[in-house]
Amino acid sequence: MTTRPYVILSAATSVDGYLDDTSPERLRLSNAADFDRVDQVRAESDAILIGATTMRRDNPRLLVNSDARRAQRVSEGKPEFPLKVTVTASGDLSADLKFWHHGGKKLVVTVEGAVEKVRATLGDLADVVSVGTELDWGLVLDELGRRGVDRLMVEGGGTIHTQLMAQSLADEVHLAIAPLLVGQPEAARFLGAGDYPGGTTARMKVLEVRAIDDVVFVRYAPKERG
Repeated sequence: MTTRPYVILSAATSVDGYLDDTSPERLRLSNAADFDRVDQVRAESDAILIGATTMRRDNPRLLVNSDARRAQRVSEGKPEFPLKVTVTASGDLSADLKFWHHGGKKLVVTVEGAVEKVRATLGDLADVVSVGTELDWGLVLDELGRRGVDRLMVEGGGTIHTQLMAQSLADEVHLAIAPLLVGQPEAARFLGAGDYPGGTTARMKVLEVRAIDDVVFVRYAPKERG
């Protein structure tokens, strides 16, 4: 039986739970010290996953930036960079995005109806695999497990975070809470409406709380609810 990866949801939010505001420029929520913490978590991961919508909106490179951390990975017999993964049901991707042109190996997980479209768009920039006629997160994690991914870091967006939390597939949640308020209902949120396990009274276990300059970092264990 395939062992699914240990799944970490990672996000920086405002105090009122937003990932961004509605301005054209990306809202900077984290700080330099917290970005370094994120870089460490990336370096400890076998794969980093973002959704296609997040990729199109933010155009991230999604790398381990520290030379020393990359060297440590290599000394441990790992690739210099974690596998970079995106998930799309529509297949609407662009070969010009930074994601494809930096770092190591890339993987697109999609559905049968979009496989050929993605392969035609990306060529040899990424491996492309289908999990069937619909995007099933259990099957996505099974596929990553078969590829040797033991530790998966999920960096968004909110729709993916919501789906994984609602399906009880997240093992940890890492939240960096910035001292900002967004207050724009149309802006992207960390979590949306969902049928979450245990309902409104199920309290997650807190694993860690610490201040990182002006950001508060919290780690939760969402499967440990009481």
